[in-house]
Amino acid sequence: MTTFTSAHPNGEVLRSTIAASAAITASGRRPFGFGDRATIAEPPALRRHPHLVRFRDVEADLDLLVDRAIAAIADGEPVEDEILGHYVNIASLVRAVSFREGKLLEQAVERLAKANPGILVLTQSLKLPLVKAALEAVSGNDWTQLDGIKLDCEAPARGSYTPDLIVVNRVRHTAYILDLKRSLASYGDTSRLEELKMKMMAGAMVLPDWLYKHHKRLMVDTVGVAIVDGASRPSDHAAGIWALSEIDDLLEIDGVAMCMAELRARFGRRVRELLETEARKALSVMGMSLTEAATAVAANPPGKAPIRLNGPSVSYEEQQALWREDDDGCDDLGCFDEAEDDEAEPVRIRVGFARRPAAH
Repeated sequence: MTTFTSAHPNGEVLRSTIAASAAITASGRRPFGFGDRATIAEPPALRRHPHLVRFRDVEADLDLLVDRAIAAIADGEPVEDEILGHYVNIASLVRAVSFREGKLLEQAVERLAKANPGILVLTQSLKLPLVKAALEAVSGNDWTQLDGIKLDCEAPARGSYTPDLIVVNRVRHTAYILDLKRSLASYGDTSRLEELKMKMMAGAMVLPDWLYKHHKRLMVDTVGVAIVDGASRPSDHAAGIWALSEIDDLLEIDGVAMCMAELRARFGRRVRELLETEARKALSVMGMSLTEAATAVAANPPGKAPIRLNGPSVSYEEQQALWREDDDGCDDLGCFDEAEDDEAEPVRIRVGFARRPAAH
């Protein structure tokens, strides 16, 4: 089987000329790829794909996924934090939301993909080896120049990459490595996004062999990578960035994007309810603290001398007088002559990991 990387400027995808020709013949339209924007521009009232999913048909399943995600968030045990204090529960919820939303998106895509019987979504044991040759190929060459390269998944590797989902279209013999992010906002000014794409592309080069060997001789001749932004900010298919609102075209199912939007809206409402509840609890504790502070002020009205917590009560003038009595040009270490400028003796310096001081 011969695979190669399409030179199409609007997408990163390994494509077979045979599969592309077959797709044109079978469907009478352009071959599907990352850069295929023609169908996206059509009026939403028109059917673009042969399969359709409506929210009312999957509402019960998606609501169950939301319920489970909310329960997992609420059941988290926050760790005490001296800085956050009684606001630690709110911070714990926010951290849990970031993790659980990503899992929720993965589970929802897996459920909605069932509307297309030709789609197989892989979610378990997706550790793709980062073969050394693949890493060197994607780091030293333009992605579009790696036509016809398919690597052995059992070749020497440098670690592994675990995608969120692998979507296989058994009719078209295509596969997509998907990494779903709740938002790409945090990736804006960092190199993490480029590192992620490098791993995904290296994984794509071994995926055909990996699927054949580890998934019952499953054969694909087209592999694409896509980082899906759950916040649906402007996409960049040439860089492998897809908005969640465009996921219909990856699964070839109409209505998936609308279902995902409604899912996120319902999840968001539930999350805000949790945060509001915890915020009220924190504010009630804060109100109790303010009441206790007011009681303490009433017991110690202004005008009295402040109490020194580190020693006996001494006025500012008395403290200054004590300092003047002790100021004879010497300190606890002895008298110091500023004119004295002796040359420092050489000292042996030891460096290493910190160790506990030896007991005397």
